[in-house]
Amino acid sequence: MKARTHERERGTMRRVVVIGGGRNAEHDVSLATATAVAKALCSGGFAVDELTIGRDGTWSRGTGALGTEIIPSLAAALRVIEGADAVFPAVHGPSGEDGTLAALCALAHTPMVGSDLRAGALGMDKWATKLVAQDAGIRTAPGRLVTAAEITGVGFATEVVVKPASAGSSFGVALARDAAELREALRRAARFDDRILIEDVVAGREIDVAVLREADGRRWAAPPLEIHTDGLFDTETKYDGSARFSVPADLDGTDRAALTGAALRMFDALGCAGVARIDFFLTDHGPVLNEVNTMPGMTAESQVPRMFAAAGLSYEHLVARLVDAATVPGQAHRSGP
Repeated sequence: MKARTHERERGTMRRVVVIGGGRNAEHDVSLATATAVAKALCSGGFAVDELTIGRDGTWSRGTGALGTEIIPSLAAALRVIEGADAVFPAVHGPSGEDGTLAALCALAHTPMVGSDLRAGALGMDKWATKLVAQDAGIRTAPGRLVTAAEITGVGFATEVVVKPASAGSSFGVALARDAAELREALRRAARFDDRILIEDVVAGREIDVAVLREADGRRWAAPPLEIHTDGLFDTETKYDGSARFSVPADLDGTDRAALTGAALRMFDALGCAGVARIDFFLTDHGPVLNEVNTMPGMTAESQVPRMFAAAGLSYEHLVARLVDAATVPGQAHRSGP
């Protein structure tokens, strides 16, 4: 998409650099998010530049490569970022969502959409997220952390979910019901991370809550979404169209308040900014945190935009408000009611 310059209603023109791709398993998912975000921003009156991080780590601008070596192409990408009013880092997973791009924007002193390095790193690490949640009084599934070197000696007494400690889009996530399935699940997870989380299965409804921090510092939660699927909501189920979503989820006032309250506490405990998706299991005893996504999927059909659409906020306005709230990573956010 060529950069387009429009004048917003208030008379200012802003240039946004959207970064997609990435050097991880979520590369294609990220490209879909970046393309959708760029299109929405162009339609909303922004000047848009698109940068892509290739699978080999080199950068490109639009369809043009910025070099064949990583460091020179990164230097060229920084010249594109120079002078931008904001960067929209639409890179999911490691080397993007984990705070890497937030650190780059902090060093460049460039406003960025979303969470800073600390929140991104904590939110990407599922074990660290569990520790933060427990300190905030939010229940999590019983679990333990093992390394790839330890997997041959791992056993269990009940069925478990195995997942890489730091990966997204459910890559490497599997359900294990016996020793053979556990060995295979651990080997699969180890392809994505050398730290692996093993959790007890939680029986409950899968409910997601999206939280948005506005430019004035206020943060609020959209109507929760429920995921309907048979079995584990794994990578295949996420993208093959078999899962169904209900938004707003069919919840009574007590459950909705508990989920929303837990999502806001988790958002604050991690120090998130921009938008985050907080995933829960709703059990008979209340919410149990599953995980946090500080840069969730952001096509118009993704879960987060669906939730905000249910609140009356269109996709185009959602991405515009995220740009409005962009700050230089590491700067304190203004508090609001």
